[in-house]
Amino acid sequence: MCGIVGFVNAKDNKSAIIEDMMSTIVHRGPNSSGEFCDDQVALGFRRLSIVDLSGGSQPIFNEDDSKVIIFNGEIYNYKELREDLIAKGHTFKTTADTEVILHGYEEYGVDIVKQLRGMFAFAIWDRNTQELFGARDHFGIKPYYYAEMNGTFMFGSEIKSFLKHPDFNKELNKEALKPYMTFQYSALEETFFKDVYRIPEGHYYTYKNGQLTIEKYWDAEFTEDKMSFEEAVDLIEEAVSESVEAHKTGEVNIGAFLSSGVDSSYVAAVLRPENTYSIGFGDESYNESHEAKRLSDKLGLNNTSKVVTGEEAFDYFPLIQYHLDEPDSNPSCVPLYFLAEMAVKTSTICFSGEGADELFAGYQNYGFNTRSKPVRVLAEQLKKLPKSARYSIARSIKKAPDFKGSMHLYTSLAPAEDFFIGQAEVFKNNDADEFLTADYQNSVSTKEIVDRQYKKVKDLSEVKKMQYLDLHQWMPKDILLKADKLSMAHSLELRVPLLDVRMMELAQRIPTKHLLNAENTKYAFRKAANRHLPDEWADREKLGFPVPIKDWLRTEKFYQQVREIFSQDFVSEFFDQAKIIELLDDNYNEKNDERRKIWTIFTFLTWYKIYFIDGEKPTVA
Repeated sequence: MCGIVGFVNAKDNKSAIIEDMMSTIVHRGPNSSGEFCDDQVALGFRRLSIVDLSGGSQPIFNEDDSKVIIFNGEIYNYKELREDLIAKGHTFKTTADTEVILHGYEEYGVDIVKQLRGMFAFAIWDRNTQELFGARDHFGIKPYYYAEMNGTFMFGSEIKSFLKHPDFNKELNKEALKPYMTFQYSALEETFFKDVYRIPEGHYYTYKNGQLTIEKYWDAEFTEDKMSFEEAVDLIEEAVSESVEAHKTGEVNIGAFLSSGVDSSYVAAVLRPENTYSIGFGDESYNESHEAKRLSDKLGLNNTSKVVTGEEAFDYFPLIQYHLDEPDSNPSCVPLYFLAEMAVKTSTICFSGEGADELFAGYQNYGFNTRSKPVRVLAEQLKKLPKSARYSIARSIKKAPDFKGSMHLYTSLAPAEDFFIGQAEVFKNNDADEFLTADYQNSVSTKEIVDRQYKKVKDLSEVKKMQYLDLHQWMPKDILLKADKLSMAHSLELRVPLLDVRMMELAQRIPTKHLLNAENTKYAFRKAANRHLPDEWADREKLGFPVPIKDWLRTEKFYQQVREIFSQDFVSEFFDQAKIIELLDDNYNEKNDERRKIWTIFTFLTWYKIYFIDGEKPTVA
């Protein structure tokens, strides 16, 4: 696991610039660094040693030094690819997975990305053709940004490295704020920094003669294959075991994050690492570490846990937002930061449970909005009606007064496009305008953002439409981004064996009825997990790092800290300052419960102050 930076231009002083850029991401690779510069390109690399500890330093060159690569990630099928390439006549200088990509590119061209199994962001410079080629992994597990400014094309693992380049223009993207208010993360392809974009997940790019071309090489292809429920469970169990085993590459200690939920528990039970790690807060309702400890004891695993205090959370919050590059008000960012800090003391790699909810329909928002089983059974029967009849019933329910189970029936029968935008909806699209100043009210609508994905899968079942949307919005722009940035903040490599291209090949074929039904979400997955876990764990409701922001915002000390930043002069550029202070005060005085809206505003202001006012990495006393 590493960090990459680079740029293409015909200007001088490349070495000094690339070293400055590399210095901002030293946390991604504390073990060593490397660079390559010629008259057109500069490539920089920071290394966290995992595979080929003594010989895997980058950049790496091919046999005749005509091509050079920098790479961030892990390729889990590199050994079999290496054997194939050796048989085809390629000579390897290292045993690292990086070199497989380079020789694979020599052999297969851009199609090498279709053969890679893993998480990756890389760049290859061809010194003969003067062409740059790069790619991002199938799901966007590894971050990858680019910008074209003042005659320079720059790219890398973290946006903060761009700020060191003399051709970079630091400017806020005004259109990013309003969607963020709804989604809680940076929801556009253009980031919060004007003219800085992401390489989309499942895409590769080429850059030559000042022209950038981006192409898709992979996407999920959901179907409804015929298979029995028992077959689905057997296939899932087999796939999880195989994927966990495949992800165990490396020459360093491997641990696992462990919550009270089924996903991380299933991974830990199959992996059986020497160490597991859990996090919690003081209140019992916000502390998953107790249940995680109970499970680790049952499985015979060592568990280390930490309780995070409110003081720690607020002290470190600016540093957390700094590492994320863009504002993310997902409350789980806080415990994840401290979990990684704790784990890296005894492990260099940790396994985590991300991906199961998106691949196997685990979210309650996919249509599991009631505890009443009779209502759930009724919904399953109504789902068998023709589409036109289902949609008609849903419209009638929406117009009718609320009744017990109405929300569950509506979300089970309505078109996904009518109600589902992902796993977070903080401000409704129009509600955000009540708080934003006029200059920040103009952006693409929530509907426009999600419809870009929905239009690609209009003929799928409603559940699989929602899965597809989350695969391309929620997962790469929130879940995976915070997982990468906050683990790498502590030089910890995080691996996600449930989010794997081979796992996806299975998951996309499983019939919807085996994923979500009257019994539970990700039902077949839970039954597979049940073969490795105590009964009560497989059926646990997902908590997702419960964080006590409700209590914090009604605690005098923390309320005053938030009010202090809400009251600063710069805030009036973005928000109706009186309205957001009123929102905060009313929440503190228990006249409302608007914790998520307040936290989302607080997060943005904290982030903006770091990058546009203070202009430096925050320190913690």
